[in-house]
This record gives sequence, C-alpha cells and structure tokens, in this order.
Amino acid sequence: MAENAQPIIIKKVKKGGHGGHHGGSWKVAYADFVTAMMAFFLLLWLLSASNQETLAGISDYFENPSAIDASGGKSTSMIDLGSNVDISKGDDNQNRESNSFEYYSDAFQQMEQQKLEELKVQLEQVIEKTPALEKYKDQLLIDVTDEGLHIQIVDKKNRPMFDLGSATLKPYAKHILREIAPVLNQVTNKLSISGHTDAKRYFRSDGYSNWELSSDRANAARRELLKASTPARKIARVVGLASKFLLKKSTPSDPQNRRISILLLKKKSEHALYREQGLNPDISSELIESPIKIKPNIKKPKSSIKPDSAVKKEKSSSVDTKELHEAIRSGTVRRSGAIVRFSGE
Repeated sequence: MAENAQPIIIKKVKKGGHGGHHGGSWKVAYADFVTAMMAFFLLLWLLSASNQETLAGISDYFENPSAIDASGGKSTSMIDLGSNVDISKGDDNQNRESNSFEYYSDAFQQMEQQKLEELKVQLEQVIEKTPALEKYKDQLLIDVTDEGLHIQIVDKKNRPMFDLGSATLKPYAKHILREIAPVLNQVTNKLSISGHTDAKRYFRSDGYSNWELSSDRANAARRELLKASTPARKIARVVGLASKFLLKKSTPSDPQNRRISILLLKKKSEHALYREQGLNPDISSELIESPIKIKPNIKKPKSSIKPDSAVKKEKSSSVDTKELHEAIRSGTVRRSGAIVRFSGE
C-alpha cells in the first residue's frame, strides 16, 4: 500500500506587487492637482501686485472683452503690472493692447461725464440767448448718454431741415450748426454724425434711396461744421442710417424721424469706434488733414533781355512749380526732405 501512494506536490505561486494591480494613474491626478494649485497661487500673487486701475481694467475686460482690444498704447500685454511682469496676449505685431486704463477708470469717467453735462448746459444757454435759435429749440434734442453728448436736430411739420428728397440744408439748419460748433470744439473728443430719414419709401430709377439720401444729409452737416471752424480731424465718422433707428417708432412717418444726429463721443466710445475698424485709436493724431496753401511769389523781370543764369533759374522754378502742383494733386508735398501727406475736406 505504501509503495502505490502518490507523492504530494505543493506549488507556491508568488503574487505580483501592488503597483501592477493599481497602475500609476494616481500620479497623473496628483500632477494635475499640483499644477492647479500653482496656477491658483500665481493668480493670487498677480492680483495682490496690481493697483486699483489695473483691477478695474481686468474687470472691464471680462465684462466686455472688446473694450480692451486694439486700444493703443505702449504695452502689448493684457495685464501691465508696472514692472517686469508681463502677460502677453499674442503676437506683438498683431497686438494693439494698451497698458493705460485711465479712460476706463471711475475717476476719469466721472470727470468726463461732468464735462459733458457742463457742455449740455452751455448749449442750452446758447439756444436761450440767441434769438435766431430760441424759436427752434423744440427741434433740438440734447442729452448726455452712455456714448457721449447727443445732439439731434429734428424736422418739424412745415419746418424741415431739407427739401423733400434733397440734401441741401435750409438756412436755419445751417445757422444751428454754426452756433453749436464752437461749444463742441472746446473739447478734443471726436464727433460722429448720422443722417436719418422716416420710413416712407424713397427710391429713384438710378437706385438712389433713403440710404444714400441720409448719407448725403449727414455729409452736408459735416461740411457746415467745417465751415464753422471745426477741425477735420475731430470728425471720426459720418454715416447714413436711413430709417433703421426711428425716433418715433409708433409713428414711422413722423417728421421727427427725419433728423441729423451729432454725437460727441466719450473716450471709450471713440476707442470702440476705432476698434470696429481694427485700428489703433492713436493713429488719427498723426495725420495732417488741412491742405497746405502756397502762394507763388513771381516777379516780372525789369529787362526783356535775360542773362543765361536767369533763364536757367526760371526753367528750374517752372519745373519745381509743376512738381509741386503734381504733389498737391496726389496728396503729397515734399518739404525739407520730409514727405507730408494730407487730405482735404
């Protein structure tokens, strides 16, 4: 019996370590946690190092991101801490950010609001004290809005600013514009001029409609302001809006819907206007917008016989004059080795 018994074999199996069972995913989670904590403490440090104007600018950015885009200035970063710390938003060539938030600070906006309120009162006084304007005060709507000082010159029944289908200002409308221009010129804020029509259909065979008519009327107001010594660089926009923004929505054919709107822009609104075109708000100050007038000083020679030197000088002067006229027509005048560009009215 003992010889037929099978031997007992015991197999020992070694189990692997815990690492093979659980894997290393916890390490990835831990790394993400550490990275998030570092970002959080970095944010706290940046906020503690920022002044109130910078914080106000950051707040405005998250409320309205377009308020910061392309606002111009020296900095190319979204956040400027006034030190070597710089958080860039992108390529320097495409970045038009500004490190200046003074136009968005509460102090500046309060000061600007107060100045516009003073101009509003001054305009109302001009209207009251000018007999020629006092009888038209019911056609002048003046108010301070979020965008700036808003002046609207509206039509009245039997007293329109323009003839029907015409873009020629009536004499009284010209007088109104020339009286308000000196008040608006007291500040450097830019002007936006809009032309509006009523909702009556107006269409000519050549395609001329309320859009073209409102644009021409806005340009007529612009030209009148220029005649009243308003600098051309002060006018930032001239547009025709047809009947898209009615003053009297309940009565689309009301004469008051036919109006000229002049908006003295606040700085934030002015910057937003430039940003719509993808431009830096500061570039307008570099342009010369009034033509250079040069009076030629030509003297007749005393003798009909001219020496050779005089003939050569006259030919040279004639060539220079022709070149100058060509330069004026092309919008470029070269003086003292520098090229000056300008645009007329």
